[in-house]
Amino acid sequence: MSKSCPKFYILIPLFFLMLFSVSCTTPDDSETNGDETPPETTDLFALTVLHSNDCHARIKDFNEWGNTCDEEDDAAGECFGGVARRATAINRIRGENENVLLLDAGDQFQGTLFYTLYKGLAAQHAMNLLGYDAMTLGNHEFDDGPDILAEFVAGLDFPVVSSNIDCSNEPLLADLVAPYEILEIGGREIGIVGFTTEAVPSLAHPGPNLIFNNIEESVKIAVDELKGLGVNIIIALSHSGVGRDIAVAAGTDGIDIIVGGHTHTLLSNTHPDAEGAYPIEVESPSGDPVLVVQAKSWGMYLGDLDVKFNDSGVAVEWEGEPVLLDASIEKDESVLDEVEILNEEVEPLTWLVVGESEVDLEGREEIGRHYESNLGNLICDSLLWETVNADTQIAFFNGGGIRSGIRAGEITYANILEVLPFGDTLAYFELVGSDIHELLEYSLSRAEDPLNEGTGRFLQTAGLRYEWDPDAEVGERITKIEVENADGFFVPLDDGEIYKIVTLLYIREGGDGYEILEHRAIDPYDFGRVISDILVDYLAEYSPISPGIEGRITRVE
Repeated sequence: MSKSCPKFYILIPLFFLMLFSVSCTTPDDSETNGDETPPETTDLFALTVLHSNDCHARIKDFNEWGNTCDEEDDAAGECFGGVARRATAINRIRGENENVLLLDAGDQFQGTLFYTLYKGLAAQHAMNLLGYDAMTLGNHEFDDGPDILAEFVAGLDFPVVSSNIDCSNEPLLADLVAPYEILEIGGREIGIVGFTTEAVPSLAHPGPNLIFNNIEESVKIAVDELKGLGVNIIIALSHSGVGRDIAVAAGTDGIDIIVGGHTHTLLSNTHPDAEGAYPIEVESPSGDPVLVVQAKSWGMYLGDLDVKFNDSGVAVEWEGEPVLLDASIEKDESVLDEVEILNEEVEPLTWLVVGESEVDLEGREEIGRHYESNLGNLICDSLLWETVNADTQIAFFNGGGIRSGIRAGEITYANILEVLPFGDTLAYFELVGSDIHELLEYSLSRAEDPLNEGTGRFLQTAGLRYEWDPDAEVGERITKIEVENADGFFVPLDDGEIYKIVTLLYIREGGDGYEILEHRAIDPYDFGRVISDILVDYLAEYSPISPGIEGRITRVE
């Protein structure tokens, strides 16, 4: 348990702030300075905040690769998460604490066959069963447009908040998403304000009627309104990444806790691979502490933060640690029954074997968004194979489009859709060499740090290899680019030559911020097949496969 003393609170640079938790203790009540009168003591308000983020349709439990667990995984005790296991942890903590909030920081959509078949309705049913109190919207909630999102939100038993999304011109959502809500718990009013990355239009398909305003300006307006209504405990739900959350915390008065998502960041005081302490403690402009939390992704963890507030709504004591939802936690039987009903339509797709791999196929974000991965190589190879008659030379695939890995052995159709859940189609075109260089520099513009937002733009490749320096300035990171010629040899990229490129239509049309492809692609053909189907056919042709790391992307440290 730590006690915050804003008077002595220290603001430190982001790097150290992420690594260390800064706190201080109040003097013992018996100690006074000179003739000062000791401060009055009051009863503290205790609040437990449970939270999830980036669950990505993991309704059932899953293995370390993110694939839905099978009987073998289950028997070996190698399964994590799932809403039935999460329900057990939530109910236990609710039974142990009086004032409990259950919150979600977005990206419930997309990632498994539960979304492919049910869109948002499976997550909607699960969240209502678990009794969530509020959520904000992630970018993937907009993947299939406002109509699918509106159906999801309209059926929830709790409010959805995002202060920087202007829904006033979108009739499907205008009455469904609010900047903030006020919840009453234990006799105290708790303000819940939301915010969502402004990059949604380049990451998803929100339609033409939604406006994504600046986060800091929007949050300040919402927080000031809440304070004007007499609310002095305010929790922000964020889907903008931990780095942005820290910036918002350091620049905004009135927020006490930020529950975050989007960067899939594990914060922990005990896990050796954690990317920061749980919670990260930030000093607001007034000197009051702001507690920033996030709980990795897929529902593998349940965030669990206990905070005590004084009468002024300032956090004065806190402790917490995300709960790993592993095989040691039993599944809630009533929730599991509901999951199995949903799974009846999903199950047949898990039986269809489409190929075999002799090696594990690497799908972890910390690899595929920062380094060459064998799964990225496989996907890019399949794109070149598909377009061989178009004489394509180079394939690109964004790391953010790879959503799970596959372990060695049989590969099912369900595995493919878990890796490539978005239904992306293929596009091919021509591009000048100098534009390819610029394209790759943009690909690397956020790749040096896993805590950055926007790392999904990182490109896996085929037919091209390059070296880059993560310590160099953005736009100057590439040290070498070579293209494979018709004889199978790699030669330097020619800035003046025109090359034939294949990729997914999403980034060809400017997704992930690739405006260069939207505006400079030469003679684009945007009507290719669904990429998951291409990969299935490639596996049928070449299984068993054993893709490796070939030096396509070299990180020069």
